[in-house]
Amino acid sequence: MINVINKTNCCGCNACYNICPTNAIQMINDEKGFWFPSIDKDKCINCGMCEKACPMLANKDNKNNPIAYACYNKDEKIRMESSSGGIFTLLAINIINRGGVVFGASFNNENLVEHICIDNIYDLYKLRGSKYLQSNTNTTYKEVKGYLDKNVLVLYTGTPCQIEGLLSYLQIDYENLYTQDIICHGVPSPKVWKKYLEFRLGDNKDKIIINFRDKSEGWSNYNIVLQNDSIKYKNVYKKDLYLKAFLKDICLRDSCYNCKFKKLNRLSDITLGDFWGISEVLPEMNDDKGTSLVIVNSKKGIELFDNINTNIIFKKVDLDKALEFNFMMIKSADLHKNREKFFENLDKLPFKVLIKKYLPESNIFYRILCRIIHKIMSIFK
Repeated sequence: MINVINKTNCCGCNACYNICPTNAIQMINDEKGFWFPSIDKDKCINCGMCEKACPMLANKDNKNNPIAYACYNKDEKIRMESSSGGIFTLLAINIINRGGVVFGASFNNENLVEHICIDNIYDLYKLRGSKYLQSNTNTTYKEVKGYLDKNVLVLYTGTPCQIEGLLSYLQIDYENLYTQDIICHGVPSPKVWKKYLEFRLGDNKDKIIINFRDKSEGWSNYNIVLQNDSIKYKNVYKKDLYLKAFLKDICLRDSCYNCKFKKLNRLSDITLGDFWGISEVLPEMNDDKGTSLVIVNSKKGIELFDNINTNIIFKKVDLDKALEFNFMMIKSADLHKNREKFFENLDKLPFKVLIKKYLPESNIFYRILCRIIHKIMSIFK
C-alpha cells in the first residue's frame, strides 16, 4: 500500500485515490494545506494497485524528439483573455469540435481550484488562464477512463505530475487520449491562498472574479485582479504579496523542490508555457500581448498542432535557446530558507506581517549588483 513517509515523494495527483477498488484511500489536507493519501487499513486489501498507479514510483522515462515553436492565437480577444498566446483554447476547440471533451483546472464556488470536464466551447473560459495554486483532480481520472472506454476523444490538461498521474492510473495507451501539460513553476498551498483572500477581501468572498494574469497593461508586466460587487483589487504582479510568496518559492508543495516531472522528454503530447525571453530569441514575435512556447512531444502532439496551425502565428525555434529563458521546464524550485517558519506561523500572523517577516525586501544595492551580474553573464553566454 501507499505509505507517504517523506512528503517530497507525493505530488498529490490523486491517482492512488482514483484507482483504489475498495475506497480505502482518502485525500486529507495536512497542516500546510496540501492533500496526501490516508489509508483505512480495515478497507485495504493489499492489492498493490495504488503503488502501480503512483507516478512518483513509476518514474517513467521517454525517448522523443521535442519540437519547439513560438506561437500566438490570431484571435486577439482570446489571446488577451489567455495567460500568454491563447493556444490552449485552440487545442480544446479542436477536440470539442470532433465530439470530444476537455479536462482542466477551474475555480469552484469556494474560490479554490479543481479539475472539471467541459464538452462545449462556451464553457472554455472556465479553464482558460493561469491558476496559481494546486488544482484538485478529484475523481477526474476515473471520468477520463469512462470516456475513453466509450471511444470519446479526451484532452486532459494539467501540471506535468498530473499528466503522469493520469497515464500511470490508466496503465495502457489510449489512441483517443490527448494530453497537454505546462511549464510549471510549482504549486502553492490552497491554505495560503485562502489566507490571502481573507486579507484582501475580508468576508466579501462571494462571486469573485479572479484573474492572475490581467494583460490590459501588458503581458510582461501583468496584474492580478480580484473583483466582486463591492471590491476591486488590482496590482502589478511584482508588488502583490501572494504572487511574491509564490514566485519566491516559500509556499510550494514539498515535492516541487525536487520535482521528478520537470524534464525535457515529457510524456505529454504537448507542453505549453509563456515564452519568456521572446524579445531575445524572436523579437518580431513580441508585441507584449503574450507569446506561447509550444513544445510538441509526440505524434499525437504533431497532429494537434497541425490541426490548429492555420489559426496561429508561429515560428519554429531552437529548443535549447528557448530553455535558456524558460529553465523552469527542467529545473525544480529552490527551497526557501524560511519556508518552515512561514508555514509554522501561517495561522498565527496576519498575512501581510507573515510576508514582510519571512520575505523581507532585499537591500537596493544588492538588487542593483544582481542586475549587473545578470547582464554580464548574458553578454558572455
